[in-house]
Amino acid sequence: MKKIAILGSTGSIGTQTLEIVRKEADLQVAALAAGTNVELMEKQVREFRPSLVAMWTEQAARDLQGRLADLPVRVTCGMEGLLEVAVCEESEVLVTAIVGMIGIRPTIAAIEQGKAIALANKETLVTAGHIIMPLAARMGVPILPVDSEHSAIFQSMHGENRARVSKILLTASGGPFRGKKREELASMTVEDALKHPNWSMGKKVTIDSASLVNKGLEVMEARWLFDVELDQIQVVVHPQSIIHSAVEYVDGGIMAQLGMPDMKLPIQYALFYPDRRPMDTERVDFFRLKQLTFEEPDTDTFRGLALAYQAARRGGTLPTVFNAANEKAVALLLQKKITFLQIPDLIEGSMENHSVVDDPTVEQILDAEAETYEYIKQKYGER
Repeated sequence: MKKIAILGSTGSIGTQTLEIVRKEADLQVAALAAGTNVELMEKQVREFRPSLVAMWTEQAARDLQGRLADLPVRVTCGMEGLLEVAVCEESEVLVTAIVGMIGIRPTIAAIEQGKAIALANKETLVTAGHIIMPLAARMGVPILPVDSEHSAIFQSMHGENRARVSKILLTASGGPFRGKKREELASMTVEDALKHPNWSMGKKVTIDSASLVNKGLEVMEARWLFDVELDQIQVVVHPQSIIHSAVEYVDGGIMAQLGMPDMKLPIQYALFYPDRRPMDTERVDFFRLKQLTFEEPDTDTFRGLALAYQAARRGGTLPTVFNAANEKAVALLLQKKITFLQIPDLIEGSMENHSVVDDPTVEQILDAEAETYEYIKQKYGER
C-alpha cells in the first residue's frame, strides 16, 4: 500500500490525482490540503478518509471542522497546516499540486523528511530550483515531474545517459491565440483566453498557456529538473498536443513521448514510477489524426516567453519577480482590471524595477515576491 499526501487536492491536478486513487486499490490518501473550497474538501475527506487535512484560511478550517465533527480527522490551517501535510508521517509521496510560491516551503520540508515529490508546482523550481535540486540529491529523494511536458522529457530520458543529451524539445500547443498578432490580441477577452483548444486546466494555467508565459515557466523548470543549459531547451509549437515533448541526443536520435492530452497519464506515471499501470483513456489513432505539425513560437507577439528566457539567463531573484508579476497580472486580468496584452508589460516593468539578488535564500525569494506585489499594487492599484 502506497500512501500519499496532496497539496491542492481541490484543484485540477489534485482532483485528477484522486481519480487515480479511486481506481487503484494499493493507493491510499494520508493527508490533503486545499485553499478555501470547503464543500469539495468535505466530499474528499468523506470518500478518502485522510487522517489530516489543511485549509488555507482559519475560517475555512473552522467550517470544515464543523462539517466533519463525526469523523476522526484533524483539521489545521495556513502555512503551518501545509507543512504538517507535507511531512505527514504516514505518507511516502507528496503530490505538490498547489498553485503559487506557497509550495516552496512545504516541498523543502517534505524533501528533508525523505518524501518522494510528485511535482506539479512549477513555481517551486522556477524560483528555488538552486535550493530544491541539490537538497533532493543530498537526501536521495526523487523529484518526479507531473507536468505533461516534463513527464515526457523524463520518460524520454529513462535508461539514457543524460550526459549525451543534445537538446530538449519542449512542446507547446500554442493556446487559444496561436497564430494571432498583437493587433488581434488587443480585442481578446478573458473568456477568449480561457478557451484552451486541447487541455482542461485551472484558470491560472489556462491564461498562462494563452500568453505562452506557461511555456517560459516550463523552460525554467526544465533547466533545473534535467540539469541542462538554457540554450539546450527549444520550444516547439505543436498544435495537436500529441507529442508531449522530446529529447534529442548527440547522435541526432530523438526520443519522444506521445499520447492523447490527458493529465492523468503523467500523474499516474509519477505515482507508480518506474512501473506502468493500465489506464482507461482515449488512445492515439494515427489514421484518424493523419498529421502532426510544428511551428516556431512567435516571441514578438507573445513576449512572455522571451521575458522568461531573459529572467532565466540573469537568474538570482529575477525568475521570482517574473513569476510573481505574472501571478498578479493573471489575477488582474481575471478581475478585468487589465487587458491581455498588458500581462507582458506588467512583467517587464516589474523585472526592470528589481535589483537582483544572486543565489537567494528562501527568505530572499519571498522578499522578492513581496516587493513585486507591492510594486504592482502601487502601479496598478491591486489590492
